[in-house]
Amino acid sequence: MLQTKQKTKIIEKFRTHEKDTGSAEVQISLLTEEIKRLTAHLKQHSKDNHSRRGLLGMVASRKKLMDYLAKHNPTRHQKLIKKLGLKK
Repeated sequence: MLQTKQKTKIIEKFRTHEKDTGSAEVQISLLTEEIKRLTAHLKQHSKDNHSRRGLLGMVASRKKLMDYLAKHNPTRHQKLIKKLGLKK
């Protein structure tokens, strides 16, 4: 779980307006950070299947949000991919 300070920094970086906490960009960026954290955890604890299942669920959620953003606003989608350094 990300700490509150980390979440706040991510939200401030990716929000679209001042009170934005739930836009697709913010959700994708939070999921990406959590995925990175869990990936590092699984490199040390390779037999932790409970965390692996959670990771797969997060990856699926992020993909759905990315598909939504690509369909409804392709320019914002491309900017987000570049900002996060994701492949696509």
